[in-house]
Amino acid sequence: MLNLPLRNNTNHKFEVIQILERFMKNNKYIQIALFLLMALMTISVQAQKAAPAKKSVNTKFKIKGRIEGLKDTVLYLGNYYGKSLYYNDTTRVDANGNFEFYGKNPDQIGKYAIIMPGPKYFDIIVDQENIVLQANADNDINKIVIKESENNKMFFDYIRYINTKRLSREPIDKILNDSLKTEEEKAPAKESLNKLNDEVIAYQKKIITDHPNLLFAKLLKMSLDPETPTAPDSLDEVGKARYQYYWFREHYWDNVDFSSPGMIRDQTIHRLIERYITQTLPQIPDTLCIESKKLIDRVSGNTDLFKYFVNYITYTAETSKIMCMDRLFVYMVDNYYNTGKVDWMDEAKMKQIKESADEKRNCMCGEIAQDIILPDATGQKWTSMKNAAGKYTLLVIWESTCGHCKKEVPKLLDVYHKWKDKGLVVYAVGNELENDKWVKFIDENKLDWINVSDTPEIMKQDSASKLIYSGITTLKSLNYRTTWDVNSTPKVFLMDKDMKIIAKQLSAEQIDDLLQKLEDGKEINLQNVKEHEYEDEDAPTGAPSKSTNMKPRQNPPPKK
Repeated sequence: MLNLPLRNNTNHKFEVIQILERFMKNNKYIQIALFLLMALMTISVQAQKAAPAKKSVNTKFKIKGRIEGLKDTVLYLGNYYGKSLYYNDTTRVDANGNFEFYGKNPDQIGKYAIIMPGPKYFDIIVDQENIVLQANADNDINKIVIKESENNKMFFDYIRYINTKRLSREPIDKILNDSLKTEEEKAPAKESLNKLNDEVIAYQKKIITDHPNLLFAKLLKMSLDPETPTAPDSLDEVGKARYQYYWFREHYWDNVDFSSPGMIRDQTIHRLIERYITQTLPQIPDTLCIESKKLIDRVSGNTDLFKYFVNYITYTAETSKIMCMDRLFVYMVDNYYNTGKVDWMDEAKMKQIKESADEKRNCMCGEIAQDIILPDATGQKWTSMKNAAGKYTLLVIWESTCGHCKKEVPKLLDVYHKWKDKGLVVYAVGNELENDKWVKFIDENKLDWINVSDTPEIMKQDSASKLIYSGITTLKSLNYRTTWDVNSTPKVFLMDKDMKIIAKQLSAEQIDDLLQKLEDGKEINLQNVKEHEYEDEDAPTGAPSKSTNMKPRQNPPPKK
């Protein structure tokens, strides 16, 4: 089994060698993936936040049993939905510790949890069968007895097996982590680790092979990566790693039964979609758009997976700090929200997310920049950004009262002076309506680039209409805050000679580096470049910045 979390994969030639080197390194150290798997299967006793859910539906199946040490109290049934656990049902424990829940309909199967006061809980597999068990109030796994339920007998046998193997691994880890031991001295421990790994893999395979239709076996299979084949001997080391990477990417979802409604009610599905979108696929918007559609098409027949994947990808794209990822966000909105395929969101939230996409679509990387035509500090000389464009054009939207702008604008001025003779034009827009402080800052800092701004006078209804109809400016120019998605300052965009947006939300240092690469004719890789974030000087550590990204309008997946 290949434990393969590829973190910065790319299909661009200038990155592939580094990615493949990491791939080969991961291949060398096939650590005991079974212990990572414990995140899926280990019984947890920690509290988790939960939300109320609809009352359980009455079916012919029952979930019942006795909990020793518990009496005359409330017992909850929780269901997983992606990475979270939500309250699903409630019952009473009688004076003898007995309890009973109704079972679940076929579309509600999956991993659930019985939640005791504390709270303490243990997981169970809920399928179309009765579950009869005995447990203890101290939540000791060794005291849980499954009297009826094929899924849970196998599930708890598996947990106990894994716990035993984990204990066997502890002395091996101690040797391998001993910095004083030589590689030769660690060799026997590595051999023991490999043997242990092989034993667990064989045990897992036997469960999956012998019980292909059992829900627990499907959940177990979903938690395992497909086994990547050995690359052809005719390939060199880079070629072999490339072969394995693309095979793994193509077969990433092979172990997931997309037809089963139980897959969504397990934490593994969230880890899989998260790793696939943020680590396995290259962080290139166009690639992510294509691969996201392929994946969503595959789960179109599974309502819950469709909802979860659409929500996750949209939310991740909108909140991503990786440059130009808003293209994926707009793509998701256009293909799923604007088409009516998303029908679970209320009208107000739907309106917000569509508006958010509309605000971003005009200023995405790769798009031809919308023109801005605004006057200078005198209010008399109007300048078109497109008419003033150079070999490179830098749009800077800033405010003289913004603390981050005060620090960044002088740095941007240095970059401008360094590159203006090589074709850099800076079109700087003052974002404040009262221009006195803006003019003062320009004079004091000798900002000798193009400085423009709107004023209260030109934004009056009559004045704006007259300016637009006379051809002096345009509606999009006067509405540049919407056209260019200005929800904070500073906002920075770099365009090429054709006014195509190359990059956005850059720091002065990033701009300087990017211009140098462009001048040197090097390929530009933005997939690992994060949009520049400014720390809020007045905010406590860990608080969100007031001057950069606003709170995203998208919401996490719907609760179940």
